[in-house]
Amino acid sequence: MGAGAGAGTGTGTGIRAGGASGALGAAVAALYAATLPPALPGGDAGELITAAYELGVAHPPGYPLFTLLAKLVTGLLPVGSPAYRVNLLCGLLGAAAASLLFYTVFRLSGSYAGGILAAGVFSFSRLTWQWSIAAEVFSLNNLFVGLLMALTVHFEEASTAKERSKISKLGAFCCGLSVCNQHTIVLYIACIVPWVLSQLFRKMELSLGHLLKLGLCFLAGLLPYLYLPASSYLNQARWTWGDQTTFQGFLTHFLREEYGTFNLAKSETGSSMREMLVTKRQKSSTVWLFTAMLCLYSLFFAWRANLDVTKPLFLGVVERFWLQSSAVVAVLAGLGLAVLASVGSAVLKGSWVLSWLEWLSALALVASQVWTNYSACDQSNNYVVDKFARNLLSSMPKGAVILLRGDLPGNALRYVHYCEGMRPDITLVDQEMMTYEWYLPKLAKHLPGVYFPGNRWNPVEGVLPDGTLAFNLHHFLQVNKNKEAFACIGLHEGDSTWRRSYSLWPWGTCEKLVPSHVTFDPEEWIHLTRNLYNWTEDYGSFQPTSWEAVANEEMWQARMKTAFFIFELAETAHVTAEVKSQLYTFAYTSYKEIVNSHPNHPVNWHKNYAIACERMLRLRRLDHDPEVLLSETVRHFLLYTEKAEDDPQRQDILQAVKHLKKELQGLRKMKKDARGRAG
Repeated sequence: MGAGAGAGTGTGTGIRAGGASGALGAAVAALYAATLPPALPGGDAGELITAAYELGVAHPPGYPLFTLLAKLVTGLLPVGSPAYRVNLLCGLLGAAAASLLFYTVFRLSGSYAGGILAAGVFSFSRLTWQWSIAAEVFSLNNLFVGLLMALTVHFEEASTAKERSKISKLGAFCCGLSVCNQHTIVLYIACIVPWVLSQLFRKMELSLGHLLKLGLCFLAGLLPYLYLPASSYLNQARWTWGDQTTFQGFLTHFLREEYGTFNLAKSETGSSMREMLVTKRQKSSTVWLFTAMLCLYSLFFAWRANLDVTKPLFLGVVERFWLQSSAVVAVLAGLGLAVLASVGSAVLKGSWVLSWLEWLSALALVASQVWTNYSACDQSNNYVVDKFARNLLSSMPKGAVILLRGDLPGNALRYVHYCEGMRPDITLVDQEMMTYEWYLPKLAKHLPGVYFPGNRWNPVEGVLPDGTLAFNLHHFLQVNKNKEAFACIGLHEGDSTWRRSYSLWPWGTCEKLVPSHVTFDPEEWIHLTRNLYNWTEDYGSFQPTSWEAVANEEMWQARMKTAFFIFELAETAHVTAEVKSQLYTFAYTSYKEIVNSHPNHPVNWHKNYAIACERMLRLRRLDHDPEVLLSETVRHFLLYTEKAEDDPQRQDILQAVKHLKKELQGLRKMKKDARGRAG
C-alpha cells in the first residue's frame, strides 16, 4: 500500500492524524450525547451501575475496569441521575473508539476519507450507536479494539528498535487492561501477540529479558482485577456477585464458570453455526493480521454462542457481540476505499475527480447511516425501563419482600432501590442468587428484617454433602410470615414446596404469595389491582429485540392478569355451580372492560376474551344477551386467528368458529321467528 507507507512516517503526519481523529471523535461524541437515554436502559445496565455505585462486583467476569470508571463518573459528574452519568461515560468511550478507528485507517493509507468512512460507518451503525450510549461494557471494549489496532499500526511503522520496544510494552499493558473488561478481546490478543513477537524475532529484537518485560507489562494491565477480592473482603456493597476472597472463588468468577467459560449465557441451547455465522469478507501484514482477527472471532463466536437467535430478545443479546468484529470490518472497508482511490489515481494521473468521489462516497455513506439510524437510536426520551421499575416498587405495600427473578425486574429494581434510594422499606431478594453458596453468607447482613433459615436455597432441605444447611421456599416463607412476599416475575420452577401452604395471586406483573387459608374475594382483588400502575406506553411501540419491548409487554399483560386468574379459578377450582358462575361473570366483566378500553392491545387478549364470552354463553344467564355473547366470541376469535397465524391451534379455532357462526345464525333465526309470531 504505497500511500500508507508515506502517510505513516513523520511527526507532521502523526500530528495531523491526531488532530483529525480528535475532531472526528468530538463530532461522534456530540451526536451520542444528544441521543443518550436520560434514565436507566435495559439489559445489564442496572446491575453494572448498581455494582459500581455500591463498589460491589458485577456478574462474571467482574468487569473491574468498567466498575471503577463508572464509580468515578457517578461520584464526580454533577449532572443527571447515576444512570445518565454512566450512559454519558459510555458515549464518550464510544467516541474515543471512533477516533482510534480513524487513526488506524489514516496511518495505514493516508486517506482522510477512508478514515472517516471506517469511523463513521461503524459509529453510526444501529448496533454500535445503540450500545455505545447505554451503560454497558461494549463501548469500552470497542475502545480497546481500536486502541490495539492503532498500536499495531504504530508498531509496524516504528523505524527503530527502541521505538518498537516501547510500543510493544505499551501494547502488552493495554492487552492486559483490555482483559479487565470484556473477555472476547482475548481472541484479538491471540492474533496480535504472536504477530508482534514474530516481528521482533525477525528483527533480532526478541530477547528473554524483553519477553519477561512484556509479560510483566501484561500483568500490570491486569491489576484492576485486584479490586474483586478487595471488594469481596470488605463486603460493604448491598449488591455484589460472588465471593472472590479465595483463589478458587476468584478463578470461578474470572473464568465465568457460573455461565460456562466459553458460553454467552447460562444453560441455553443455541443456534447452529450456519445460523450464527455471517460472512464478513491490502498489502501490508497489518491488514492480513486484521483479517485473521476477524476470521478467528467470527468462527469462534459462531461456534460458542449458545442463545437461540430465532427469539427476538436473545437475538438482541447476541448481536451486541458482533460489534467487535464490525470494528475490524469498518477498518477494512476504509482501507478498501483508500486502495480504490489510490489505484484510480495511478490510472488517471492528476485527476481531481477521483479525490472528490472518494470524499463524496465516504461522506454519503456516513450521512446515510446517521439519517437511517438517528430516530431509532435517539433515546433522549426513553424512560421505559426506569418507569417499569418505579411502577413495580410503588405498587408494593410497606415492608414487602420481593423475590426477584430474571434480568429485567432484578437489574431494574436493584438500580432504583439502591442507587436512587426508592422504597428503602422494601427488601429485594434474588431467587437465582439464593441458590449460590456465596449469596447469603455475603449479602444476608444487607437484608435486614428478613430471616434465612439456612445458608442456601435448595428444594431439598437439610445438610448438603459440603456441610451447607439448605432450606426450601416453604420454610423461608414460614419464618417470614410477618412479611408480605411477592414474586417478580414468577417463582423458580425447581421448588414447588410453597404450594403446601401458599397460593399465588396476581399483583400486576408480579404475584403475591398468600397463605392458603385466606379466602379469595374476586371483587375486592379486581378493585385492588385495577390501577396498580400508571403505564402510558402504546402497545407494540418498541423493537422486539429491545428490553423496552419486554418491559412494555409485561406491563400490558399485567392489565389482564387478574381477569385471567379469576377465569382459571372458575375452570379448575372445586366450588359450587353458583360460585363458578360468579367467577366466570367477574372474569368476563373484567375482560370486557379491559379489551374495550384499549383498542390496540396484545393479540392473546382477543382469544382470552372470546373464551370468556363463550363460557358466559353456556351459563345461560338471563342478564346477558346470548346473541351479543356469540357475536363477540366469533369476532374476537377471528381477530385472534388473523393476527396469530403461528398458533398451532389456529385451525381448531377456525373450525370452532364455523360451528359458532351456525349457532349464531340459528339464534338470530329463532329471534326473528319469535318476533314474527309476536307480531
